[in-house]
Amino acid sequence: MGTFFGDTSVSTQPACTPATIHHYFSAESWIEGAALDQLDRMARLPGVRSIAAFPDLHPGKYGATGVALLSDRLHPLLVGNDIGCGMSLFELDLPLRKLKLDRAASRLRRFDALAVDDAAGRLDGVGLPGDLFADALGTIGGGNHFCELQAVESLSSPVSGIGRQGLYLLVHSGSRGFGAAVLSDSLSAEPDLMSGLDASSPAGLHWLGRHDQCVAWASLNRILIAEKAASALGADCRLVTDVPHNLVRRSEKGYVHHKGAAAVDPGTIAPLAGSRATLSYIVRATEKVAGSLGGISHGAGRKYDRATMHGRVGRTRSERDDLLRNAWGGIAICDDRALVIEEAPSAYKDAGRVVADLVAAGLVESLAAMRPLVTYKKAVDEEGRARRPDKPDHRQTGRRKHDRY
Repeated sequence: MGTFFGDTSVSTQPACTPATIHHYFSAESWIEGAALDQLDRMARLPGVRSIAAFPDLHPGKYGATGVALLSDRLHPLLVGNDIGCGMSLFELDLPLRKLKLDRAASRLRRFDALAVDDAAGRLDGVGLPGDLFADALGTIGGGNHFCELQAVESLSSPVSGIGRQGLYLLVHSGSRGFGAAVLSDSLSAEPDLMSGLDASSPAGLHWLGRHDQCVAWASLNRILIAEKAASALGADCRLVTDVPHNLVRRSEKGYVHHKGAAAVDPGTIAPLAGSRATLSYIVRATEKVAGSLGGISHGAGRKYDRATMHGRVGRTRSERDDLLRNAWGGIAICDDRALVIEEAPSAYKDAGRVVADLVAAGLVESLAAMRPLVTYKKAVDEEGRARRPDKPDHRQTGRRKHDRY
């Protein structure tokens, strides 16, 4: 195990001096140089006081992903367009012994045909306008978003709601077109958004208000996705934990920006996703997360970008078919050949290594490992439109040439 560089201090240096970056990963972690370069640029943004970087760290569009960042100013670009994106774990009232895998996969294929009942009422129930992107509620989105049926592979510590004979849904989704609209409006209204916003200014207050709506919307969306999936399986579901990883949290020290970093408190139970052919994990945050700005990894993190994957895997039909099965007999449902390749398990880091680094840093206790049984992914582009099967979306593939930070 390599050496960790992280402490609980917060930089109070002048704005012209780069903020302190605390690394919560070991020498064994795969960390791309481009992500470290982005971290250095993020440390020089106006108002930034401290950064915590986690073992799933990888390059992003407006800055590195897998980061918690404390700032006196708001930086909407760091949170990005999927405000409130997160992962929720649900327990099904369907025992593992009754599962017929092929039948479950067949039923989950009908996911998108299922409607959300009383979307307006559900929005009103969480304090949101009944017409707020109501048509998008209960939809997963594209890219790395998914709804996955899981079972316990190993249980290392007792945790309420998790048992060896249970079935679970892990849902990864966010605010869909709502979050994208909020970012687009901010970019149009504030040409110098790269410098961030004064949180007390009209623009800052407006963004914070819309941000809070996105976080609530995204959380409800994950619940409705789980309810639809459970209904397709003939079951009911119960929420075990809901942990967002793209948001801003207020603190007495400033505003903590979570970009692909699970927002936790001591004792929080959090899912940490692998890939559709590798184990995911359930962890419990320790008291030491106060020193990591309340952040931990939310998943394995990408190892290779989308364009690179098209040259690495899936060259033949048999290879692509193999990508839809895993070692446990699990099934991936995805009708977009390009997305199957872009989201291949080898595109991601080792989630077990990520968990090991977090444990060694003292940030989490590992509770359980979960194996993927059926993974549902939808072929849609960044704006939420359906992608044509077998046709890559070149706006999502390739290295982004215009990283702002």
